[in-house]
Order: sequence, then structure tokens, then C-alpha cells
Amino acid sequence: MRIRDLLLTLTGIALFLFAPDVLASEGGEPIGKTLALWWIAPFAVMLLCIAIMPLAAEKWWHPNRNKLIVSAVLGLPVIGMFLYLDYHSVLHTGEEFISFIILLAALFVISGGIVIQTDLRATPLVNTGFLAIGALLASFMGTTGAAMLLIRPLMETNSQRTKTLHTVIFFIFLVANIGGCLTPLGDPPLFMGYLAGVPFEWTFNLLPEWGAVVGILLLLYFIFDTVMYTREPIAALEADKLEVKPTRIVGAWANTPLLVGVVLSVAFLNENYLPFKAFPLREGVLVALAAASWVLTRREYRELNKFTFYPIIEVAVLFVGIFATMIPAILILKARGAELGVTSPESFFWATGGLSSFLDNTPTYVVFFALAQGLGLEPGAVQVAQTGVSETLLIAISLGAVFMGAMTYIGNAPNFMVKAIAEERGMKMPSFFGFMIWSVAILVPIFVAVTFIFL
Repeated sequence: MRIRDLLLTLTGIALFLFAPDVLASEGGEPIGKTLALWWIAPFAVMLLCIAIMPLAAEKWWHPNRNKLIVSAVLGLPVIGMFLYLDYHSVLHTGEEFISFIILLAALFVISGGIVIQTDLRATPLVNTGFLAIGALLASFMGTTGAAMLLIRPLMETNSQRTKTLHTVIFFIFLVANIGGCLTPLGDPPLFMGYLAGVPFEWTFNLLPEWGAVVGILLLLYFIFDTVMYTREPIAALEADKLEVKPTRIVGAWANTPLLVGVVLSVAFLNENYLPFKAFPLREGVLVALAAASWVLTRREYRELNKFTFYPIIEVAVLFVGIFATMIPAILILKARGAELGVTSPESFFWATGGLSSFLDNTPTYVVFFALAQGLGLEPGAVQVAQTGVSETLLIAISLGAVFMGAMTYIGNAPNFMVKAIAEERGMKMPSFFGFMIWSVAILVPIFVAVTFIFL
């Protein structure tokens, strides 16, 4: 009762503060034209909570229950108001959230059933191979799935070495972020574009940028790891030679076909191939694939992966708040986006990437996608399907969101997950700003080159 009364009170306050700006307007203008800018405040506060609370109040923030409280307090007043003002926006956003979280959950459950146990010699070539495979897998099983699949065997392979921090940092760059830009399965921002009408295969247009950045990072890593390898103590290198275990993969026979099923479901269960709306058929198939994985995978395999539902529940309770609070921001940007002055591909790349670095790249992508729609199409511009967004701007938005999610721990969900696993194994990971020293020094020059060469 107390929580319900609190939420009703907050909804009433929102109605009192913001409704007059909307209800006073007439003439059939888009609702985004008349919404008060204060409506963006819950969205901004939600994102700030995600960025600041893990640092300022880690113990309180850790339980998913408290994250859900924040999402409810900020999101329910917005939902309550817009059910009255524009319930179609609420229904559309709810459908997108369900599709979004079911896809992530399916990839999370299925990839969690595959175990890779190995301890190879941790040579620069082997480590670079790990990162290259991870960068490729990230686009087809998601950055979260690829990162969770490979981080533990990579760290086990490097367990005898003493200088391995750079390996985990490059892993975050490549596997948890940049590698995932080739399909809508790779990174959540691109899936949001897919839900907004971007064709599944369109993201393959990003192959040149993906190849260039991944190639440069792999070369830099190989050089860096070679230098670090020569500085390892002799005893560490001898132990690495002696403590070699053959690679053992279990759970793959059951779960690999299910991962293929996820790819095919997202690629073909859509309005381009069906004579009816794909939702909720596509989502039902994804749930069935995840359920099959849960039934077919032996429990000990998930125990070896230390599998729990905490990470996916965390994503769900946070993103329900994000999706709810971003409704007015999206409407305002669609109606008034041209007023912000972000119009060129270069400005979209850096604006999207800058916010993706310090917030979360999924809502950032959605916001700038809406901004690009609000600008309309310039004469001669090539539109991506029926999205209302030009191809050049969508390339910039996609690259900014996916690539620059690697700039900080909070840019993309897998970053924190990789950090936590590394710390569980005794590695002292850099602080928030310590990680940024690495990312600014290594990634920013590459992104400047991307701007001049591709945008």
C-alpha cells in the first residue's frame, strides 16, 4: 500500500507540474512540439543513477530490488501521464521493451550453457586469437554472450603470467563492445534500430569500419602483449609452458543450434518476410529456444560457468525505467530535433559516442535515432528502409553508440560484468578514471581516424 500510494502521489505531482504545458496546446501539433522540456528530467535522472550510484552507493545499489524501486519511482509517473496523453506511445514502447529484453535473455541463457575449459600457452599470438574470435562472435551471439563465454578461459590461459591487465582491457574494447556492430544481435543499440525498421542485413554495411578498427586494435594488442611477454619473469613463462590443459567444450551440441535459431528468428521473423506483424510470434520463438536450452543443458555446465540470472534481471529492472522515462525525450526529439544543431555525420558520431561513453549506449542510440528522424531527409539522401533516417547519419549513430560504449565501464553492460569477473579472480582493475586513461590513449586516436576516413 505504501509503495502504491507513493507512486500515485508522484504521478499526481507530474500531472500538476507538466500537464498544463501539454493540455493548453491546440491545433493538432505533434505532442513533442508542446511538451515541456522538464519531461526529459526523469530520463536524465535515470541515466545519472545508472552512472553514479554504482560508485556513490555501491552496497545499496547492488540489489536488483533497489534498482527496480528507482525505475518505478521515475518511470511510473511518466507512464501514467502518457497513458492519458498518448497511450499509443506507451504501448509501442512497451512492445519494444519486451522484444529487447527477450532477445537479450535468450542469448544470455543459451550462451550460458556453453562451457569452454582450456589453459593454452599464453603467447601473444594465442591471446590475439582469443580476441579476434571474440570480436567475431560478438556480432552473432551478442557482446554479453561472447564476453561471458570467453573471459574465463582467456583468464585461465593467462593465469601463470603476471602482466595481464592490458589483455582484459583490450577484451573489453573488442569483445564487449566494438566487435558487436555487424548484426542487430551484436549490441543492444543495433537491435533497437532493427525494431525501429532498420533491415537485419543493413548493419553488414558497417563491415569496412568494423574491419578497420578491429584490425588496428588487434595489431596494437599483439605489439603490446609481445612487449609485456618479454618482461615476464622466467619462472612465470616456464610455468605457462608446463601447465597446459587441452581445450574442452561442453554444452555446444545442444546450444549452438539454438543460437543459430535465434539468428534466423531475428533475421526472418519480421514484416519483410511475414504477411503479418512479427510481434509476438518472434518473441515466442525466442522464449521457446531459451527454454529448450534450459532443459537440454546439464546443470553442472551452468555451474561451471557460475551462471546466475542476476545480470539479466539487472538489465531488465534498469531498462524498464529507461524505456519508460525516455518516451517524452523521444517525442520531443522527433518534433524539435533540428533545433539542437547536430546535423552532420561527424557531429552525430561524436555526440552519440560521447553520451554512450558516460551513459548507456542503448538509450543514447534511441535518442539520436529519433533526432535524425526529426531532421528529415536532405535532398538526394538515401533513406534506410522506411525509417526516415539517411544512411550516412545512421552509420554515424551506429558506430558512435557501439564503438564508444568501450570508453568507460558504464558505456555498455558487459564492461562491468567483465570487470567483476576479473576482480573475482584477484586482478586489480583500474578505477573508473584509470580505465579512461587507457581508452582515451588507445581509442580516441582511432575514432578520429574513423571520422576522417569513413564519415
